[in-house]
Amino acid sequence: MLPRVVDAVVIGSGPNGLVSAIALADAGWDVLVVEAADELGGAVRSTTSDGWISDRFSSSYPLGVASPVLRALELENFGLRWSHAPLPLAHLIDPDDEDAPAIHPDPADTAASIGRDHSKDGDTWLRLYQEYTNIRAPFLQSLLTSWPPVAPGLRLARKLGSVGELARFARFMAMPMHRMGQELFEGERGRAILAGNAFHADAPLTGSVSGTMGWLLAMLAQDVGFPVAQGGSGMLSSALVRRAERAGALLSTGTPITSIDVSAGQATAVRTASGETISVRRAVIADVSAQTLYAELLPAASIPAGLRRDLENFEWDYPTVKLNYRLSGPIPWRGTQAREAGVVHLSGTADDLVHVSADLDTGRLPKAPFLLIGQTTKADPSRSPEGTEAVWAYSHLPRGLADDADAEKLAGRMDRAIERHAPGFLDLVVGRDLQRPSDFVRANASLGLGALGGGTTQLHQQLIFRPTVGLGSPRTVIDGLYLGSSAIHPGPGVHGACGHLAARAALRDASLLGPLTRIPTTAALRHLQR
Repeated sequence: MLPRVVDAVVIGSGPNGLVSAIALADAGWDVLVVEAADELGGAVRSTTSDGWISDRFSSSYPLGVASPVLRALELENFGLRWSHAPLPLAHLIDPDDEDAPAIHPDPADTAASIGRDHSKDGDTWLRLYQEYTNIRAPFLQSLLTSWPPVAPGLRLARKLGSVGELARFARFMAMPMHRMGQELFEGERGRAILAGNAFHADAPLTGSVSGTMGWLLAMLAQDVGFPVAQGGSGMLSSALVRRAERAGALLSTGTPITSIDVSAGQATAVRTASGETISVRRAVIADVSAQTLYAELLPAASIPAGLRRDLENFEWDYPTVKLNYRLSGPIPWRGTQAREAGVVHLSGTADDLVHVSADLDTGRLPKAPFLLIGQTTKADPSRSPEGTEAVWAYSHLPRGLADDADAEKLAGRMDRAIERHAPGFLDLVVGRDLQRPSDFVRANASLGLGALGGGTTQLHQQLIFRPTVGLGSPRTVIDGLYLGSSAIHPGPGVHGACGHLAARAALRDASLLGPLTRIPTTAALRHLQR
């Protein structure tokens, strides 16, 4: 039996939902987390079968290790262990090149790899990394711990020094990835490393702020690597669940929420598919997609006309196609660096990726798709029986194409792409599991059209435009209702920031001084979205 009344209900048990629940329960609130699926964890889950462990959604977690939000929870005390491959990342440009550019644990080794053809490029890498380490703490705090990031933003500005340096950094962050690579590096190796990392998101490489994506992930790869959770991604969720239970939160699986009750502009209760009503004293936090919240859970009359119009233009990120391989042995890469890497980019040059990006944005299925490959056994030997390899690879369909037939076609191209860079690969495949966009949606209704990021990361749907024109806040036009998923700033990634920001807003609004922030903010949102 579920409780009839609680201080807060958190809808969804992904990392953001669990982080919200922990923050509220730590503050003494009576918190209930309700999850539609039969397993907690949202899109951070893994399965085990016959000695093989498969991460079903996300897998490598540089932001998870670096996030101040998750670090503060001390999840290592609740069973989480991070595992690293010998090399964080290799980027394969040419099938015949045996010496692919790679990010090594030692920045000097990375510089040597990137600067093989142009020595100045190695010096540039070391300078970039030194500049990153100088601003790392305030930058990550600004990105992940507060909105608007006033206090950490001031600390970041002090670290940067002069007004001129602050302006240069702002320009750097706004740059398209393609231009950033051209300005920084003389040769293809450094440009390709940045471009491949930028392609982890869905911002076109010639579009503004795509440079930020590539720069940050490349720096994180050098800083903390591309670790996996030992024993499968589900171990990260399990640690969050244990932390939430220790804080006093109650968690319920197999409990779909069908609607949120709204009375006099206030969220008052949630209703389950089994007919139960759970009243809330203080808050509802929705770790669901923006479309699910506004189009399915809320009464239509509670949603302003402007918000409904804006949601018609909401843009998902690229549909994902993922292959999970069971291999009888390691992939026989021609590029020697890839044989030790936890993550492999298979794509070509930065210019090649610009063409792939254009295909995805114009409805063409790329002939030579970008592949992000996770060699999880390299990082965590427990992922497969001794002598074998557990490997996943994902790529993207173009916008507007998410059907099973195109997913099958893309999967075939993915198989052949790996074979070109590793002759004999297909002979090692003893198991092949394809996850199409339709499979992702069936597994998690929040992954609209197979999009794993909660919406595009392009500038028109970031910051104050995420998920629609607003204030960039987790607050909604409904008092006591907060959107706490990757549909809000700062967006996709397993970092817990979206849930943290939602809980922080709820706690502030429930305080004695809460009306001073809540009332004007809600009024401003209603005005913007009317």
